[in-house]
Amino acid sequence: MKTMVYVDGFNLYYGAVKGTHYKWLDLQALCRVMIPTNTVIGFKYFTARVHARPDDPSQPMRQLVYLRALQTLPNLQIIFGHYLTHVVSMPLVKPLPNGKRFIDVVKTEEKGSDVNLATHLLTDAFDNAFECAVIISGDSDLKAPIQFVQTKFHKPVGVLNPQLKACKTLQTTARFYKHIREAALQASQFPPVLTDKQGNFHKPPSW
Repeated sequence: MKTMVYVDGFNLYYGAVKGTHYKWLDLQALCRVMIPTNTVIGFKYFTARVHARPDDPSQPMRQLVYLRALQTLPNLQIIFGHYLTHVVSMPLVKPLPNGKRFIDVVKTEEKGSDVNLATHLLTDAFDNAFECAVIISGDSDLKAPIQFVQTKFHKPVGVLNPQLKACKTLQTTARFYKHIREAALQASQFPPVLTDKQGNFHKPPSW
């Protein structure tokens, strides 16, 4: 079955690979492990460009290297949202000795990826661009577009959930649902050195 894969990069990163040795993830290899009977005809990867932080100034460079690695895969498109960073006041679990109950923190939120993913999923279904869709995300907000594609266009939608916690909403909505486990991540890594039109490049040393 001709399958288009839609990847929520933020959800995948924070759900499955942050803090692990599996950040150098080959999405094509992952799909061979997770959906071996499907014929993947393309990927759409939804993310936002990260910004340097005082505690991690090289984060944008690592992201660029990984996006370059993804672009060695055939038929992969990267769709960008954006990050919003602002200061918010958050309550403390325990008040400070001086009686202070709130503290200002810097909060960063990704904006646009879930909406972009839903829009592309629906548009591609309308254009008959796939026979089956697979979403890599554990975001329950995707319930409505999944339902719409399956009921309006009669196309099955599967979910590969990268989150540790099961999403019952997606589990009961999607035609099929699988959890991305560590063994699948371990078996789906890019080679340490890749080549594109610009030449050779390497997996980030800290990964």
